[in-house]
Amino acid sequence: MKQRLAIIFGSRSCEHDVSIITGIQALNAVNLQKYEAEPVYIANDGQWYMGDALKDITFYRAFDPKKAVAVSPAGEGGKLAFYRRPDGKLKILSRGEAAHYTADVALLALHGMNGEDGSIQGMLDLFGVPYTSSGVLGSAVGMDKILMHKLFAGCGLPVLPAEGLTRAAWAADREGILDMLEGGLNYPMYIKPANLGSSIGISRAENREGLANGLDVASAYDRRLLVEQGVKKLKEVNCSVLGYGGYVRVSALEMPLTGDEFLTFDEKYLRDKKGESQGMKSMGRIIPAPIPEETADRIRALSREVFELLDLKGVVRIDYMLDEDEDALYIGEVNTIPGSLAFCLWEHAEVNSAELIDEMVNCAIYAHEDRKASVFSYDSQILKRQSGGNHGKARQSANKF
Repeated sequence: MKQRLAIIFGSRSCEHDVSIITGIQALNAVNLQKYEAEPVYIANDGQWYMGDALKDITFYRAFDPKKAVAVSPAGEGGKLAFYRRPDGKLKILSRGEAAHYTADVALLALHGMNGEDGSIQGMLDLFGVPYTSSGVLGSAVGMDKILMHKLFAGCGLPVLPAEGLTRAAWAADREGILDMLEGGLNYPMYIKPANLGSSIGISRAENREGLANGLDVASAYDRRLLVEQGVKKLKEVNCSVLGYGGYVRVSALEMPLTGDEFLTFDEKYLRDKKGESQGMKSMGRIIPAPIPEETADRIRALSREVFELLDLKGVVRIDYMLDEDEDALYIGEVNTIPGSLAFCLWEHAEVNSAELIDEMVNCAIYAHEDRKASVFSYDSQILKRQSGGNHGKARQSANKF
């Protein structure tokens, strides 16, 4: 019997369009002999949709909600159920009403806020539904660059010097913030929204004016900002990790090709010569990365350590920075739901896209069963010791005055 797989993408995020591409790629990669896969699209306004029209990538260029089925998600006996919402409005369900669709597993192809950050993961945990991404903890830490950086530094892992601040602090004391950053960090500096990916809102600053401009740009996207000391002679290397618990596999390593000081959004997603984005597949890269084997071994070991430290699950991508002048290696960030699900990295590790999705589903089910093994109820006797009658009399007495 085929497993029912809901592939969820879109959502209220600056990375909404990238997520659509990842979702459609996953939908096309699924082994139809093993799965009954259905697209589930979350629009920019937060409304959920299903339907055959969602399977065509061109449909999203002029999205027409009338050609899709508006639905609401719910948990139903350990499955993810979707109920129709006539005219997109909330519907009160009648007793025994059948769901429009139920899924055994949710494959998350969401990027950025409201999807990759632990929000939907928490909902699915509450519903009791298996899902393919990391859990709430790993997703939340992986999304917030400030918290991630502090955790890595506190655990003795190699990260560049950095400072975190808020949009409110920047608005309240611009000169003071610039003085603080210049006193603790060297140029060049990279300014990043703390909770955003795909290189959106990131700037490189070579001087005070550039630093101020970069903080203005980043603060338009997030209330928390990370300023990181840069590397003058930078090479980036990416590594993907797959697994859950004691089962961990590491992919081939890639070196992205960039013509700028850092890998931009355009270079990641808009390089396709035909003018059509293929997600992260559009990006220029060298696989395997042309680095010494000793450095590659260090990256693989660090990747396993980070995966276990954050209690990650499914497929993640970890980005590294190589300082060629200093011959030093630093952890950049963790992507708990990588663009295109890191298909390219795994293809070079002799795991095709369909097999990768199989592995992700297996990890999701294993983690779900592991979670179910924990006790979620405790007979505390607290409620049995409460005297409802006395409280009722007290309220009655109060009402007389």
